[in-house]
Amino acid sequence: MPNRDPLAAPHAPFWPSGPKPPAGAPNIVAILFDDVGLSDFGCYGSPIATPAIDAIAARGLRYSSFHTTAMCSTTRAALMTGRNHHSVGMGCLANFDSGYPGYRGKIAREAGTLPEMLRPHGYNSYMVGKWHVTPLDETGPTGPHDGWPLGRGFDHFYGFMDAETDQYAPELVRDNTPVRAPGTYETGYHLTEDLTDEAIRYVADHVAARPDKPFLLWLAYGACHAPHQAPRDLILNYDEMFRDGWDAERERRLARMIDMGLVPAGTTLPPRNDFVQPWDSLDADAKRLFTRLQGAYAAMLDHADRNIARLTSFLDTAGLSDDTLILVLSDNGASQEGLGYGFINAMGPYNMRPETIEEKIARIDDIGGPDTHSNFPLGWAMASNTPVRRYKQNTHGGGIRDPLVVSWPNRLSARGEVRHQFAHAVDLVPTLLDLIGIDAPASIAGVEQMPIEGVSFAASLTDAAAPERETPQYFEMFGHRGIIHRGWKAVAFHPPGTPYESDKWELFDLSRDFAETHDLSAERPDKLAELIDLWWQQAEAHQVLPLDDRFGPRFAENAARRLGDRRVFTFHKGMGHIPTDIAPDLRARSYRIEAYVTVQSGDEGVLIAHGDATCGYSLYLKDGRLHFDVNVGEHQIVSSDASVSAGEHVFSVHVAHGAPVQAELRCDGTSIGSGTIRFGFVNFISWSGLDIGHDRSSPVSRYEAPFAFTGQLAKVVVTIEDEQGDAEGAAQALLARE
Repeated sequence: MPNRDPLAAPHAPFWPSGPKPPAGAPNIVAILFDDVGLSDFGCYGSPIATPAIDAIAARGLRYSSFHTTAMCSTTRAALMTGRNHHSVGMGCLANFDSGYPGYRGKIAREAGTLPEMLRPHGYNSYMVGKWHVTPLDETGPTGPHDGWPLGRGFDHFYGFMDAETDQYAPELVRDNTPVRAPGTYETGYHLTEDLTDEAIRYVADHVAARPDKPFLLWLAYGACHAPHQAPRDLILNYDEMFRDGWDAERERRLARMIDMGLVPAGTTLPPRNDFVQPWDSLDADAKRLFTRLQGAYAAMLDHADRNIARLTSFLDTAGLSDDTLILVLSDNGASQEGLGYGFINAMGPYNMRPETIEEKIARIDDIGGPDTHSNFPLGWAMASNTPVRRYKQNTHGGGIRDPLVVSWPNRLSARGEVRHQFAHAVDLVPTLLDLIGIDAPASIAGVEQMPIEGVSFAASLTDAAAPERETPQYFEMFGHRGIIHRGWKAVAFHPPGTPYESDKWELFDLSRDFAETHDLSAERPDKLAELIDLWWQQAEAHQVLPLDDRFGPRFAENAARRLGDRRVFTFHKGMGHIPTDIAPDLRARSYRIEAYVTVQSGDEGVLIAHGDATCGYSLYLKDGRLHFDVNVGEHQIVSSDASVSAGEHVFSVHVAHGAPVQAELRCDGTSIGSGTIRFGFVNFISWSGLDIGHDRSSPVSRYEAPFAFTGQLAKVVVTIEDEQGDAEGAAQALLARE
């Protein structure tokens, strides 16, 4: 390199300034909730305390006709790419790949994400929270990482990869590496607070380093996806509020929504959804239980709102609020996975261990705590989705019509207004590009990009009379179908396993029938036929076909493809944390676990643990004896008959699948104890992952985590000895996680 005068002006090659953002480009903060229904924010008619969200709405706009895709992976793919979810390969869940172009479980490289589009224009992008748009079998230590947040344009990531995680003991990743949570339930830890801390940190670091550059913060809370976990004092606050039940609550919410101008006057509630009992038909104990389960959901939302207040307060303090576009939205409607009676711990029922109403009531004070996987019953999900029908997974309004709050003080003169124009998740990216003043790139990293399929609704931000979107929007999820075009909606509920031609299509004039209660299919067969034909055209254009309503076979095919011929898993000392979808699949099969150890008198601790306090298994040494616990909401512990001797050993457990399951403990091949396990892992092990030599944070068995092994552990070998049993049941359990 030639000598240069150190005081001379630097040449551009030595001191690049980077891309310049467009003049007036805003910071963007997208706050994405999970499984929150249309009426759940206070500013949408709910009595749940959401003052921070309500304040954002008071400074901006609420949309009454924002739509999503009915599930989490799919909505996230559409929100981040501006294309339909089937078009980008995320036709259903990130959990499986059926081989068809629309159903790969991974966003195609031809569909650039928002951070990839913003990077050439000077933006830094930060992702915090739930991802769930990477195939779960690619979330292990070897990746591949090209579908992780950093592989799709984000500069930093702190959050979780799967559909859900325990709020007190989460499965966390920082950038591309699993990390432990910085606290526990006992120390006051909660994931929502942790995610908010990281969001504030990322923005503070950004401002410290490059205050001249805009940023994108994508904050995707786990709230309010199950497990519903929140501070106990907040949960108890809602006992009185919801004691009148879901029927009364629906009526009250609808009245508020009409008063707020969100819903037209004269809108009536549809009949209760299928299998929802009249509140007045329940006995006192059931009412008390169901009210507390709703309280846990409400407290989780309330708690998240309090953390949003911390974030917006920071933006105010940092002088960023006026230049920041804030969006608050949900990925789909409230979920139906709590079924008719809700759950204190859903993990037992997933594995054929019933959770009786008596057990639920006996554990009412545990709801929302660290050893629960709580979810509310159908009636409260119905109330969350007031006044529309059905739930998440469905293409009726309860699955796809969701809240959207938008605020940008520097550009939006409107304050507290409502917009009724149709908008869809696929429209978010083109709207943001429009507001920033940039175009979607023709190529990203040398890959030619597919066209943006959404339509900007930027005009509606400043004009309440902006025209409606003219292009049709289709919907499909598990065979449920729908299409909205120029104010009309055709929709079909599809019972799984039945012929598609047997589905009953309904027709609604949404301009007159917000709640989809007046089916006009018999009166306007011409309009219905037109929309059904248009749905098929859209389905063909966007890779929706072939339709596939299978649950079990799809999951089974994917699991078999991932496992292949592999039956032996070796975990050496020094191994890091393994996500649950990379761990050995021991559901409904025979297997053995062998731990190679050297022990001295008094040594104790975990040899291998997969799961957490709600479900999982653990092989461990305690009080001189070897123990194996299969925990499905009930500890089923098989222990050695006597203390083990000091020395070098192979401790093992041999599990024979059956009814009941038989477990035998061995030391160096010799039996040292045996027992039966009534409830094995039929359908589900855990959403929490696997460790050897310790149990990370939420203890699987009766010890205090991490209960690290004090002897010498060389390796643990897990061997699968036969093929899996019921794939359909396993699929239903996986679906309930979404």
